Amino acid sequence: MKAFATLALAGLTTLATANPISPSRTHIQTRQDNSTSTAPCAQVSQYMYGDGTSVVKQEIPAELAWNCIKAVPFNATSGKRLIRAIRPYIDWQSTLSQLKNPPADYADKVQPPIDIIGGLDKIDSDIDSGRFQNEYDFGWTLYTLIQSAHDGHFAYIPDSVGGIFTWARRVPLVSVSEDGTQLPAVFVFADVLGMQFKNISYTPSPVVEIDGKKATDFLENLSQLGSLQDRDALYNNLFYELAQVSLGASGSVTGMFTGGGRGRFVYPGASTTLKFANGSEYTMQNYARTSISFRNVSTGEDLATKWFSWGREADEVQNQSKQLNTEIPKTISTAASTAISAAVPPGYPAPIIAGPQNLINGFYIDAPGYEDVAVLQVPNFVGSTSAEIPFQRVTQDFIPRALADGKTKLIIDLQANGGGTILQGYDMFKQLFPDLDPYGANRFRAIEAVDLIGQSFSAYASQFERESTTNSTILQAQASYFDYHYDMTVDAKPFSSWEEKFGPQEVNGDKYTTLNRWNLSDVHITYSSGGINITGYGPLANVTGPPKFNPENIVLLTDGYCASTCTIFSELMTKQAGVKTIAMGGRSNKNRIQAIGGVKGVNNYQFGYIQQLAQYAIRYTPSLNSSILKRDYYSDLPFNRASGAPGVNTRDGLAQNDTSGVALQFVYEEADCRLFYTPEMTVDITAVWKTAADAQWGNSGKCVSGYSQKRNAHKTTTKLSPRRVHISQAQVQGFEDSFALQTQCKMTGDGFMHP
Repeated sequence: MKAFATLALAGLTTLATANPISPSRTHIQTRQDNSTSTAPCAQVSQYMYGDGTSVVKQEIPAELAWNCIKAVPFNATSGKRLIRAIRPYIDWQSTLSQLKNPPADYADKVQPPIDIIGGLDKIDSDIDSGRFQNEYDFGWTLYTLIQSAHDGHFAYIPDSVGGIFTWARRVPLVSVSEDGTQLPAVFVFADVLGMQFKNISYTPSPVVEIDGKKATDFLENLSQLGSLQDRDALYNNLFYELAQVSLGASGSVTGMFTGGGRGRFVYPGASTTLKFANGSEYTMQNYARTSISFRNVSTGEDLATKWFSWGREADEVQNQSKQLNTEIPKTISTAASTAISAAVPPGYPAPIIAGPQNLINGFYIDAPGYEDVAVLQVPNFVGSTSAEIPFQRVTQDFIPRALADGKTKLIIDLQANGGGTILQGYDMFKQLFPDLDPYGANRFRAIEAVDLIGQSFSAYASQFERESTTNSTILQAQASYFDYHYDMTVDAKPFSSWEEKFGPQEVNGDKYTTLNRWNLSDVHITYSSGGINITGYGPLANVTGPPKFNPENIVLLTDGYCASTCTIFSELMTKQAGVKTIAMGGRSNKNRIQAIGGVKGVNNYQFGYIQQLAQYAIRYTPSLNSSILKRDYYSDLPFNRASGAPGVNTRDGLAQNDTSGVALQFVYEEADCRLFYTPEMTVDITAVWKTAADAQWGNSGKCVSGYSQKRNAHKTTTKLSPRRVHISQAQVQGFEDSFALQTQCKMTGDGFMHP
C-alpha cells in the first residue's frame, strides 16, 4: 500500500564519420597508468582521480572494475548471517511453491521450475564447503537465484553485485522487420536512425554474431537475466525502444544490452565484438560506473572495509525498541499537486493533453485515415505522490475531449509499463467502464508472521471508530490489509474476523489466506491510492453509465513489458470488459506470443515495510516482543548488505471464476494479435500506433503469421531500405542525447510496482 512503502558498416574504418554516434560515445580508451601499484582496486582509484583529488573519470574500463570487485575477499561469517537474516522475508514471497512446481504450460512456454528455498540451502552449504573465494561470487549466486524467479517484485541485489559497479556497453541495438512481414533481424540503432534520416552513405547490415555466437542466441541468453517472465518480452527489453526512453531514468532506457534495467548488473566482458552480415566487424570497449568514492582504496580489503557492512552477531536481534516511522501522509490539494510536464521525448508528437513526467499523455494521430483514433499512452502507473492526482486527471480530461472531438476508437499504449500505484489501475478501468465492478481477488501465503501481524493489527484497529483520522498510529493499523475490516470477501461482503480472513486454505501444496478484494469504498482508501478517490466510489460514486468507448473499439498495445499494476489493469480490461490486445516485437519467429510478460503479482512489499509491520505489531501488542516478529525482523543486516530496496511479491492475483487456485503469474495467455517492429517504429511512435489501428480496425492491416494465414512471415530481414520520416532536426538531436541514458536507471525500470 502506498503509505508503506524499469553499426553495421560497409567499412569499419568509416565509423567516426559515418555513424550518428560520435567517436566519444562509441569507445573508451584504457588509460595507461605509470603507477607502480598493480592492485586492481588501486588502478581503479588511480584511473578515477589521476594525480589530483577530484574525480577525473567516472567511467572505468569494465575489465579494470571487474578485477577490482573480484578482489574483495569473501566474509563467510557475514554470508551465513545474511542468508539466515533474509529467509524470514523470503517466506513472504507468495509464489514459492508454484515456482518449484509450476503448471506444465508455464514450465514449457515461459520459465522452468526453480526451488528458491532449496537454492538458499545450497548457498548455505557452499559457504560451509569453502566454495566462494570472493564476495562477488557469493553475491552473484544469491542474486541470480532470486532473479531466476523472473518476478519483478522479488529481488535481492547484494552490495557486491549492484552497490560498487554497474556495467554498460555503448552501442544500442534494435530488432526490426524490413516491412513488418519479414522476420526481424538485429541492427545497430544508430544505423537505423541514420537510414531513417538519410544521413548515412552505406546500407545497414544486420548483426549476425556477438562475441562469436549467433546474435539471436547471444541475446536470448542475455535476456534471461532480466526481470520479466515472458521470453519475448525479455527479448524486446534488450533493445532501444521509444517508450522506455520516454521514461528517462525511470525506464530501462536504451535497453538491457547497453546496461539498462537489470543489464546494469551483468558484467559484459572487457569488450564486445559485433559481426555483420556484410562481413565487417566492430569491437567496442565496455565500461563500468561507480557512485562511491575510491579515495584511499588500494586493495579489495580496503574496498570491503570502506563500503561493505558485514554486520555483527549483536545485530541479529536488537533488544532496544526501534523508533518507528509515524509520519502521516499529508492531504494533497489540487493546486499543490500539479506536476510539471516533461519535455516531449524523442520520436513522440506533442500531446493533446500532457500528464506528469511523461507517465501518461493523450494523443491524436495526425494522419489521413486515422481521424477517429485517440491514443492514451500510459508507460507507467505513477508511484510518486506529487503525480498521483495529475495522473488521474489526464484520463478524466482526455476521454471526454476525445469523444467530443469525434474519436470513436482508443489505443491504450502500455509499452514499457512496469507498474505503479495499484489503485490507479482500478481507477482507469472504472473511468472507461463505470458500471463494471472490478474483481481483483488476491491472497497472501499463510505464514506465522502474517497471522501474528494480522491478529495484532485487527485487535488494535477494532478499538477505534472507522473514520478519517490524523492519528498516524491508528491509521497505520486501519488502512492495512492486516485489519480485517479493510478488505472484503470475493462476494463483496465484510469479513467477520481476522481468523476468517487469514484462513488458512491449502491450495496446490501450500497454505494461503482467504481470497479477498479491495473495498474501494473504505474510508481510508485514499491512504492506499496516493491521495485519489476511485471513480465510482466514495466522493466519485455518482460517476456511472455505459462504457466511454465500446470494448471492440479499444485495444491494449504492449511490448510485453507490462508488469504489476499494468497487469492488474490489463486483467480487468480483457477479462471483465472484453478488450483485445496487440503484442509488439518478440523473438525472430512467427509464433504466437503473450501481451503481458511481466510479474502478475498484485502487490509487492519491500523488506523495510515488512520490518515496519513487525515493529508496529509489537507496539500494538507488547506480548509479541517474545515472538518470531522480534527474533526475525529486527536485524538491519539484510538492508546493510543490499543495493537498493529488496522486496517480495506478497499477493497473488487470482482469475475470476477460476477454481484451479493457480496464481495469474503462472497463467499463459496469448495476445489477440502480434506485430513486428519496423525501422520507422524505432524513431516515430505514430508508426506503431497507425499499424496497430490498421491491424485492429482497418482493412489493410494484418497480424503476423501464426495469427492469420493472410500473411506468411518466413523470410528474415537482410537489409533495410530508406524511408521518409517527417521528424525535425531537433528531434534527431533528441535521439542522440538519449544515448546518454545507458546506465542511469532505477529499480522502477525493473518491473517494480509502487504499492
